[in-house]
Amino acid sequence: MESRKLYFSVKLLFMLTSLLLTLFILVACTSSGETNGSNTNSNNSETDSIETGNKKLTAVKQVTNWFAEPEHGGQYAALAKGFYEEAGLDMTIEPGGPQVSSITQVSTGEAMFGMTQADDLLIARSQGIPIVAIAATFQTNPQGLIYHKSQGISHFSDLNGHTVYTAPGAGYWQYIKAKYELTNVKEMNYTGSLANFVNDPGAVTQGYITAEPFSLAEQGIETDILLNAESGYNPYANILYTTEETIKNHPDIVKAFVEASIKGWNYYKDNYEEINKFLLEYNPDLSIDLMKHGSEAQMDLVYGGDAEANGVGYMTEERWNLLMEQLLELKLISKKEDVKNVFTNEFLPSN
Repeated sequence: MESRKLYFSVKLLFMLTSLLLTLFILVACTSSGETNGSNTNSNNSETDSIETGNKKLTAVKQVTNWFAEPEHGGQYAALAKGFYEEAGLDMTIEPGGPQVSSITQVSTGEAMFGMTQADDLLIARSQGIPIVAIAATFQTNPQGLIYHKSQGISHFSDLNGHTVYTAPGAGYWQYIKAKYELTNVKEMNYTGSLANFVNDPGAVTQGYITAEPFSLAEQGIETDILLNAESGYNPYANILYTTEETIKNHPDIVKAFVEASIKGWNYYKDNYEEINKFLLEYNPDLSIDLMKHGSEAQMDLVYGGDAEANGVGYMTEERWNLLMEQLLELKLISKKEDVKNVFTNEFLPSN
């Protein structure tokens, strides 16, 4: 149990710092003048092929944003059920983690596809990294602020007077503070541990609706959560993306990847228990009960909203424009760009 608590408590901290690591690595490589001829653009300008029986497959790698978990269920379903192979892809899924930045790998050509958050993608583009969203697996962001049920908190404005643990510089927290005039909160840095939250009934901590509430309940701690999306700050989560160059040079591979991934998510909806057993092979730190909770908690977040009418992965200009305006106001990006350059629905399967 202790390993699972640590597993989920470091997750959010990693996601909020991974982009900074990406930018550091890219700047370091540029300043040293070194290039990696064997890896650079290996998935963007050229592709490798293998033959399986009489079928020729294109070798492709995608990098997720964390270790294998239900939040990646559709990707692993596509792998388990052979949907990528049916689409002509010899797929490798590399899990993210504390030492893995999907943005670095995709932007340097070490991987063709990655997974990140919508606000991180916009921040990366503002730094000159030409990545493009090609599907949004979560319509509603699963991040939120967890509180002890005994506190009677029901609204973001109720956070005044409480100690709140968040990762330094978190965009959602800057937004919530300003919008709800949280002038009487004690801000504490989220360190990757839930111990302070557990020991202080008046404390509030960042977390995922799919994870921490279950782990805390196992300890006998009753909690509830205010989803950040309910505040008005709702970046698409776990978006699939690639580079502008890949879209230009290999649109057929992008289309095959997206369609197979969405087929995987559609399968996962009704068969998550089957796929969760497959996920366990890739991440034995999880438990079946925990994954069941995560799968059920994310159903409306993945398959609701615009996905209900338009299919999993669908994105709108309105949502992207709103997020861009919010990041500009928070000074997390410095300029606005046409969102038609930021995302595309053209590779999504038609309903």
